[in-house]
Amino acid sequence: MEIPAGLKPGLWGAAAGAIGMAIVGFSQLGWITATTSEKQAQETAGTAVIAALLPYCVTKAKADPNPATLAKFQAEQSSYSRADIVMKAGWASQDGKTTGNDALARACADKLHVAKTG
Repeated sequence: MEIPAGLKPGLWGAAAGAIGMAIVGFSQLGWITATTSEKQAQETAGTAVIAALLPYCVTKAKADPNPATLAKFQAEQSSYSRADIVMKAGWASQDGKTTGNDALARACADKLHVAKTG
C-alpha cells in the first residue's frame, strides 16, 4: 500500500508533535504516571494518619503510669534512641504493644522533645 506523498509530512508532523507534547507535558505541565500518582497518594495518606494519631501518642506518653520511662526519654540525647523508647513504651501503637508505626514513633518523639525543650 502506497501512502500518498502529501500525507507523509503530515504523519511525521503529528508523530513529532505527539512526542514533543509528551515531553513538555511530563517535564513542564506536571503530568504524572499512574504509579507516581499512587505513590503520592500513599505518602499523603501516611502523613495524614501520623498527623491524626500524633496527639494521641503525646497524650499517651504524658499519661504513662511509669514515670521512669518518661524520665529516661527526657534524658536521652539521640533522636533515634528517643523514637526507640517511644516504640518500646507502646506509645506509638494502638494496642499498647511494642510494635507500632515507626514514623509515628519518630514524630511523637520529636513532638515530646520539642515540648520538653520549648
